[in-house]
Amino acid sequence: MVAILITAGPTREYLDDVRFLSNASSGRMGCALAEAALGAGHRATLVLGPVEVAPPSGAVVISVVSALEMQAAAERAFDAHDVLIAAAAVADWRPAERLAGKPPRQAGRTTIELVPNPDVVAGLAARKGGRVVLGFALESVSAGFPAAVDRGRRKLVAKHLDAVVVNLYGASGCGAAECGICHADGRDEVLPRTDKRRAADRMVAAAVALWQERNAR
Repeated sequence: MVAILITAGPTREYLDDVRFLSNASSGRMGCALAEAALGAGHRATLVLGPVEVAPPSGAVVISVVSALEMQAAAERAFDAHDVLIAAAAVADWRPAERLAGKPPRQAGRTTIELVPNPDVVAGLAARKGGRVVLGFALESVSAGFPAAVDRGRRKLVAKHLDAVVVNLYGASGCGAAECGICHADGRDEVLPRTDKRRAADRMVAAAVALWQERNAR
């Protein structure tokens, strides 16, 4: 049995107590990954942003809201796991200052100062040791798979990942997945467009195989 940590869903970066910056991630892929892990007899922990989809029964769920909360939760859980699958859509930016309450609307333009959020998966991959880290790269539909795979491979190298799932953003928020898996050894595996649960089975199997290969040496 392999212990698999999965980050999933969006983060919300609050401007005040009501308004926030976020994205369209539904968390479906992350929950499908947890279901696939459990179905294969592994242990699954979900660090889950704010979503409406219900996580699978049997998964340990750690609910978070912001990118900083997701980073802290994933860092605490990482050491007790063998594999990290980072499927979360972490917001790239957060407001430099969160205002109290709900400030009234003002006429005219306004400016919001943003600061970068941490790169959660890169930070964890930097101290992975014998663990396996599989990241996600959400790329443009219009670019097509060859260009998307090329950009995904650059992320794989820059973040010291063992593999990266290149996911076309047309599948974001829906039940289908259109993606490929790029391995650090140069292998590329393009998955046929299918439902996220079946795609998740292949992703979990690929990550577990990498862990088994590494730890059999």
